[in-house]
Amino acid sequence: MNSSHQASHVTLVITHGVQAEKQQAYEQWLEQIMPQAAQFPGHLGVNVLRPVHGENTYTVLIRFDSLDNLFHWTQSEARKTLVSELPQLLSGPEHIDVRPGAAFWFTPVAKAAARPAQWKQYLLTLGVIFPSTLLIPLLWSTLLPASRGTLWGHFLNDATVVALVVWLWMPLLTRLLKNWLIPRK
Repeated sequence: MNSSHQASHVTLVITHGVQAEKQQAYEQWLEQIMPQAAQFPGHLGVNVLRPVHGENTYTVLIRFDSLDNLFHWTQSEARKTLVSELPQLLSGPEHIDVRPGAAFWFTPVAKAAARPAQWKQYLLTLGVIFPSTLLIPLLWSTLLPASRGTLWGHFLNDATVVALVVWLWMPLLTRLLKNWLIPRK
């Protein structure tokens, strides 16, 4: 595959329904597999969205810099060995999806599932971007006054905002606000 046509990163979205009495064992399994993934080239991070409101569904988001590097991880013997332990912990089959870039923020796991209304996506994204773009430049100009008005300072601000949005704010807020984004029927 020609890497020039790939997204800036890819996200492996894994959804596991874990047996209620096996959640502690599943957490221990996560503690084993996450460091394994981090050892592979191109690994950009992992987010684990844990169950809330008495549910049993875990969503694991694993980011790699390219589809090729993700493929090397998914086909590795280390991962295959750890994944072989999963069936005894899960209440059903796992769901796996590969999504380019940050497309997972508002994309439901199930193909037939409802998506949040666009106005809600807009408000949540604006609610994250607006304060970030106000506060991060203040932070960096205080810590590094020489960065004010420079190209590298602008880059530092943008890189920090994007990193916070992609790896912290959106995964956290979409999980916390999931009942607002897509109300239960």
